[in-house]
Amino acid sequence: MRESICLLCLLIWASCCFAQLPEEEEAIRKILSTQQKAWNEGDIHGFMEGYWRSDSLAFIGSRGITYGWQATLENYKKSYPDKQTMGTLTFDVLRVEILSAESAFVVGKWHLKRKKDEPQGYFTLLWKKVNDSWVIVTDHSS
Repeated sequence: MRESICLLCLLIWASCCFAQLPEEEEAIRKILSTQQKAWNEGDIHGFMEGYWRSDSLAFIGSRGITYGWQATLENYKKSYPDKQTMGTLTFDVLRVEILSAESAFVVGKWHLKRKKDEPQGYFTLLWKKVNDSWVIVTDHSS
């Protein structure tokens, strides 16, 4: 009898955890969609709302690692000074893995369509739930 009760409790706990996964994945996908929309409107500040406002934010790109939300914003502003340079961004999310109630891992592709070129690459994002909201804490884009 005791084993049955333990098994039942385990099944109830597991079903609660798995029931939250689609909701958490949907929240992350919505933030990425909001970022894409902000970018395409030329709104770098709006795009940055998906990132953790912390000096511990890490952005890893072709020029190395940048730490901090403000430094990452400044790098974006330097690299993309106007809407023409920003182009039209699309994300293709390949995988969202909820690691725990407070962390997730995302893999995807990015593509910029501009008049003169169409750069593209991949990204891996580590997400954390901070103050009940998902934010990117580490971004590795290539």
